Amino acid sequence: MRKGCSKFFLEDERQFERWNDSAIKSLKAEFKLFKDVVLLSLMHPWERDARLLKKALKKGPPHYNVIVEIACTRSSDQLLGARKAYHSLFDRSIEEDLASHVKGSERKLLVALVSAYRYEGPKVKEDAAKSEAKALLNAIKNNNGDHKKKAMEEDEVIWILTTRSKPHLKVVYEQFKKISAKTITEDLEVELLLKETVECLCTPQTYFTRVFDTALREDAKEDAKKALTRLVATQEDVDLKGIAAKFEDKIKERVKGAYKDVLLGVLADDRK
Repeated sequence: MRKGCSKFFLEDERQFERWNDSAIKSLKAEFKLFKDVVLLSLMHPWERDARLLKKALKKGPPHYNVIVEIACTRSSDQLLGARKAYHSLFDRSIEEDLASHVKGSERKLLVALVSAYRYEGPKVKEDAAKSEAKALLNAIKNNNGDHKKKAMEEDEVIWILTTRSKPHLKVVYEQFKKISAKTITEDLEVELLLKETVECLCTPQTYFTRVFDTALREDAKEDAKKALTRLVATQEDVDLKGIAAKFEDKIKERVKGAYKDVLLGVLADDRK
């Protein structure tokens, strides 16, 4: 078996055969990613999301994007199910945990996002969308003035992003681009959490593509790889075929073993 896995072993100056620390470290990391994607895939989606929410909350602000991702990419019923699972698992609501642990303007946004139960029909009010695009533009302009105020601190911004349907918000996104000559996300570079909220609601493919790109870089950090694992295991209802063609070669080149097979298998299924 050692001879068949020779890359994991080397001889030192005394001709003693021992394992290659670097190769073993990579092997352990690969096994962990494979274990994580399998466990996340096997859990009931409601329990899985509830546990991911709890973990992100415990880890603090750098991981609040996970809360945004779950709240904004799930259907209304899926998000409600995650909230019910959170009650059963932790004897508390996600809303009260967010309210007691998150500080500043992020608290208002995150509590409102996880509490949302959006209309999921196709109807969109064009006039309202135009008006709300102007309101978002004004809020962002205020953020760039002499008396800076975060767009996230504006009640109307929170109201629009946490109550309107996704089809409606996509029209707001397009109207914003018409009156501003920029996208909302381009104007929100300094408010990353709000930018990711808009991306997940209005242009989720942009968000997913960035997750893939960051995780498949040669110098990718552990959190970036975990984000890709989470995405692959949780986005069953999302069409990833547009991303598959772009990143398939990088996956084959930079990911190894069973974890690579899982990623390629998921992307292959999405292309069928």
